[in-house]
Amino acid sequence: MKLERIRFFPTCKKAKKHFAHRVVIGLGGNEGDVKKRFVKLYRTLLNDPRFFVQESSAVLKNPPFGYLNQPDFYNAIIVMQTSLSAKALLKVLLHTEHLFGRVRLFKNGPRTLDLDIIFFDNQKIHQPNLIVPHPRWSERASVIVPLFTLKSFKGLR
Repeated sequence: MKLERIRFFPTCKKAKKHFAHRVVIGLGGNEGDVKKRFVKLYRTLLNDPRFFVQESSAVLKNPPFGYLNQPDFYNAIIVMQTSLSAKALLKVLLHTEHLFGRVRLFKNGPRTLDLDIIFFDNQKIHQPNLIVPHPRWSERASVIVPLFTLKSFKGLR
């Protein structure tokens, strides 16, 4: 495992008051130029009025889990504010994955971009296709290590 800094990762800004929710999004990918894709995603979120990107972590390069015969992953965390519901946010994130070339071939397989809702405020959500906090987040270095690089880590949970 190795922590890396790239443009916009890490960053930290003061929260804005007019958004209803604070969310933590996990980013991952291991196909193509993932670091460049993270920068493009960050810029995409900056230009979307539904979101305010408050903070981003350093980028972690780490080995895959589950299906091991694939390249190492890059992972990061983005903390952002939104007034979207958790379900609406999930829909936007899935659409964004698609726009960035995500194809789901099999579980834990290679991917261009993976976006997961890790936390949504302090809510616990159990709906079809949406469980928050993200299952097993606390067991995954790909989430824990980037979380520890955040200045606001103490206030996330």
